[in-house]
Amino acid sequence: MVTDNDNPKHRIPIRFVETDNTESSSDIEPADMSTVDPENESDQYSTDRAEDVETEDVFDAEEPEVEPPPSRGPGGPAVAELVATRAELKRVESENRNLTAEIADLKDRMARRQADFDNYRKRVERERSETYNRVVADVALKLVGVIDNLKRALDSEASLEASESDEFRHFFSGVDLIYKQFNGVLDSFGVKPIVVVGESFDPHIHEAVATEISDEYEPDTVIQEIRTGYQLGDKLIRPALVKVSTRG
Repeated sequence: MVTDNDNPKHRIPIRFVETDNTESSSDIEPADMSTVDPENESDQYSTDRAEDVETEDVFDAEEPEVEPPPSRGPGGPAVAELVATRAELKRVESENRNLTAEIADLKDRMARRQADFDNYRKRVERERSETYNRVVADVALKLVGVIDNLKRALDSEASLEASESDEFRHFFSGVDLIYKQFNGVLDSFGVKPIVVVGESFDPHIHEAVATEISDEYEPDTVIQEIRTGYQLGDKLIRPALVKVSTRG
């Protein structure tokens, strides 16, 4: 229950005044109620109450909501950056494709150059070998004439060796040594004599100058060498002159 004493209007303000002499609380006289204006006191209380209410309203008021920043539209910086990134990516991919094509072209050109170089090297080696064989063949063709004369001299003097003096036999031995040395020189250049006796007649390396009926050999068989033939590898320097057997 609310009493009159609880009503703020009936509260009496007390003011303490300091004096030089110490006074006990019992000496303090209550204020004169007659000097208090009830209306003014009520107005003062209302003003103070209004200020308290305003203060409470200020502190109790809810904080205003902060609106989120507006989203970036189609023309914002993020979209522009994305477009620029895509354009840069396309440019890099295009350059990569061009670089790949250029590398493939360079590899193809290098392979062609390597093939051309190999063909050139083989051609040079073949031409060098052909030139070497041609020069050797020309030199050998001139030497074989001298060898033929030495051989004929040796064949003609072979029957006279027994009846000749020691000086002649020494001379004959020297001629035979020279003949062998010439054959050794030809052999060092790769020039080989053609083996003919007992071989079948081959018109590519043999030249038949005579025929003879023979029961010992099969027909078209070389039975005698009249002049030695020579060849350098597969190259024929001079064909062999031979006698060929025929049927009776």
